[in-house]
Amino acid sequence: MNTKVDNKYSDLIDSFKTITGWHKARVKCIVSIICAMCKLQTVSFVKLAQGFEGLTQYESNHRRIQRFFAEFVIDRYLLARLIFSLLPHKPPYKLSLDRTNWKFGKTDINILMLNVCYKGVALPLLWKMLPKRGNSNAEERKELLNEYIELFGVSSISSFLADREFIGESWLDELIRHKVPFFIRIKENMIVKVPGKGIKKTFWLFNHLRTGQYHHIEGLVYLGKNLVYLSGIKTFNPPATGRVDFVIIAAFNKQDQALIDYKERWQIETMFKAMKSSGFNLEDTHLNNLDRLTTLIAVVAIAFVWAYLAGIDKHENISPIKVKKHGRRAYSFFKYGLIRIAHAMMNTLNIEEFKDCIKVLSCT
Repeated sequence: MNTKVDNKYSDLIDSFKTITGWHKARVKCIVSIICAMCKLQTVSFVKLAQGFEGLTQYESNHRRIQRFFAEFVIDRYLLARLIFSLLPHKPPYKLSLDRTNWKFGKTDINILMLNVCYKGVALPLLWKMLPKRGNSNAEERKELLNEYIELFGVSSISSFLADREFIGESWLDELIRHKVPFFIRIKENMIVKVPGKGIKKTFWLFNHLRTGQYHHIEGLVYLGKNLVYLSGIKTFNPPATGRVDFVIIAAFNKQDQALIDYKERWQIETMFKAMKSSGFNLEDTHLNNLDRLTTLIAVVAIAFVWAYLAGIDKHENISPIKVKKHGRRAYSFFKYGLIRIAHAMMNTLNIEEFKDCIKVLSCT
C-alpha cells in the first residue's frame, strides 16, 4: 500500500493489528486481501491482485498474495477467539456441525465446520480440512468438539445441532460424556430399544402420526448403548421423494425443544451459500494444498463475519432491510453488509461510511 491507501485503511489496519497482534506488514497484506475480496466477491488470486489499491504493479500484488498463503498459517485458536469476541450476542449459543465439499480438477475439497447459529445464518468458528471424500469420522468430530470446549467451555453451548450424517455410537457417547445438550437427526430405519416395547426401527414409533403432527417419546430409549430422548414429526416431501418422510431427533435433554431448535440447523446452509455462490465464490480457488486452503478459509471467515456485522448494524441503526411481498427480506444480513462494505470502499466521496463499517469490528 502507498501512503494514500494507508490513510484510507489505517483504522482497519489498526483494528486488525490490535485484535491479532500480528506485525504491521502482515496486517496490511491481509487487510488488502479482505478488502479486495469484499469488493470483487471472489477468492481468485488473479482477481484479488487486481483489486489491491495503490501504485504497486499487478504482478507484485499477485506474488504478495501467493507468498502470504504459502508462508503464513493463521493460528486457528486465535481466529476462533476473535470471531467469538465479535459475535453480536452473549452465550450460550446454538452450535451447528456440517460439511461442505467441491472438486477442483482431481482434488476433493472437503471441509468439516463448527458454527454458531444466529439470526438466519451460521458464523464459522472452527473447521477441519478432510483429506478425503465423504463423511467425517467420529475422531474428526471429537477433535473439533474438544477444541471448542477447551476454548469456550460446555456452558457456552445452549444446543448442538447436526444432520443424519453425524451419527454413530462413539460420537454420541462423546457428546453425552461432556453433557453437551444435542439435537441430532437420525435415520428413520435405525434400530432403537424402547423399554416395555422391545427393539424397533425408529420410524415405527412415529408411523401412527398424521402428516405434520409431532410427538415426543416418553422416557429414554437405547440408541446403541446410549440413552437418548426421541422426538419426531411425520412429513410429506414431494420435491425430494414424493413419499412420507420422518424427521426424528435424538436429544440429550430439553426434549420439548428438539424440533424447535433443530429447525435452525438450516442456517449453516445459508452460510455455505454465502461463502460460495452468493458471496465470495469460494470454489473459484485453485488451491489444493490443505494448509493453504485452511488459511484461505480463515481469511474468508473474517470477511464473512465482518460483512454480517456490517449488515446487522445497517439494518438496526441506519436503514432496515426492506421486506418483499412474499414476507422475506430483500437481502440477508450478510449480503446487506457485503454490499455496504463494497459500496463504501469504491465510493471515494464517502469515507465516513467506510469508517462506520470498520467500527462494527470494535463494538464488543
